[in-house]
This record gives sequence, C-alpha cells and structure tokens, in this order.
Amino acid sequence: MIAPVTGRLVLAGTPIGDVSDASPRLARVLGTADVVAAEDTRRLRRLTSDLAITLSGRVVSYFEGNERERAPELLEALVAGQTVVVVTDAGMPSVSDPGYRLVAAAIEAEIEVTAVPGPSAVLTALALSGLPVDRFTFEGFLPRKPGERLRRLTELADEPRTMVFFEAPHRLTQSLEAMAEAFGADRRTAVCRELTKTYEEVKRGPVADLVAWSKDGVRGEITVVVAGADPDKVMTAADLAREVAADEEAGTPRKQAISDVAKRFNVPKRTVYDAVLAARDPGK
Repeated sequence: MIAPVTGRLVLAGTPIGDVSDASPRLARVLGTADVVAAEDTRRLRRLTSDLAITLSGRVVSYFEGNERERAPELLEALVAGQTVVVVTDAGMPSVSDPGYRLVAAAIEAEIEVTAVPGPSAVLTALALSGLPVDRFTFEGFLPRKPGERLRRLTELADEPRTMVFFEAPHRLTQSLEAMAEAFGADRRTAVCRELTKTYEEVKRGPVADLVAWSKDGVRGEITVVVAGADPDKVMTAADLAREVAADEEAGTPRKQAISDVAKRFNVPKRTVYDAVLAARDPGK
C-alpha cells in the first residue's frame, strides 16, 4: 500500500537584527515554498528584498491574533502535499511567537516537521551575559499585571539555573524592580537590547543598579538574563521561620522580625510571613 503524500512544515529562523545573519538555506526555502505564513507580511517583504529573492508561493498572515483560526487552513495545505514555511518577525517560530499550535496539529496528522535554524535572542543574550551557561531556563514574557508578575518571580526565587526573559521596553523598569524584590537587590543581571543591530548594548550588574539605569528610558528589543540562586544562600521556609523565632526571642515584635528577616535574606516579606504561618500550623 502506498502511503499518502503529505506536505512538510518548515519552521524558519530569521535574523534578529543583522540581515546578513540569514543563511543561504533560509533564502532557498522561502523562495521555493508553496505557502509562507508570516507574522508580519511587510517585514517578510523587506527580508526577501534584502535577500534578493522572489517568493513563488502564496503569502498569508499568521500572528497571535489569528493563529487559532489560521492553523486549520495551513494544516489543510500540508495534508494536500504543500510545503508550508512559518516565519516570525525575528528568531525562531513558536518561541514566544506563533507556531506551536500548527506544529502540534501537524505532528498529530503525521506530517513531517523540520526547521531551518537561525539566530536566537535567547542564546545570544545568554552567551553575552557573562552569567553561567551550563544550565538555563527560558521564561518568556512576564505577566503584565504587577501582582501576577511578582508572584511568578517569587516562584523562581530559588531557581538555581540562569534565567532568560523577554520584556517590552516600557515595562522593563517595573520588571527589574520586581526582580529586585523577588530575587534580592544584588542578584547578577544582564539587560541585552537591540542584539546584532546598530545600537546593540549589554548592561550588566546587580539588578538594583539596572533599575536605576533603566529609569532613563530604554528602547528596542529587550532580553534580560538573571543569575540563578546560589544554593548555599537559599533559605527554606523552616529556616526563615527559625530566624523570625530567634528575633522574637530577642525581643523584636513579630511584624518587625518578619520585615527584618526578609531584608536580611533578600526574600519577599510575604514569603517569610507564609513560612511563619506554616511553622505554626504544619498541617496547612
């Protein structure tokens, strides 16, 4: 029995800044695709012009707002035997960009999925940060609401791996302030902006210093790299509760003791408060 002919889904990484980083394979794949699904069709046209290639297939928009509705149409093209290439504004599709839903659907339909590797803001920033690179975690964009953002960062306070975040320039100061609160003011951090572009800049230092720097205004595409927690300095809930209890025994009121312990160990007061409650009632 002859297996049915199906198409191929290609995730194509595009330059994050300097167009000369584009590979010859990227130009070849774009030029021969039956369908090019682009996050921004205007940027795609600019890219193809810079690469001096002509698209032979049709171009469709494929961005966050229409990803759910467009995926079935693209899957239909794949089932019909066409090659569909997905590109985003910069970097690799599906990494904080459209692509995941279509990849999952294609795999479910037993359609070949491959990639044209390209520049990555995550790996470029990690390499330039000067922070440990042997183990890292990519956390994407932080929540926009302050409370949700702080909760997410508090959950990561004891993460031992180097952490990489994307952030919008107008939210950078607020995110760095939240990192200082959740991780401690001295946590080593690097803010990388406009990577591979004309005004590339990497600012390194304690996160509190970067808060002050960012208040002057920062423009461009932003990637933030933060050192993981030092295992020797990580305080467990039981450790924090014991510190509060020791301060109380020395005559410090509980509320002040919680505040003092939070400052002493660079952890949120809420974390210390929760640790004290847990120690009083271990069943909760």
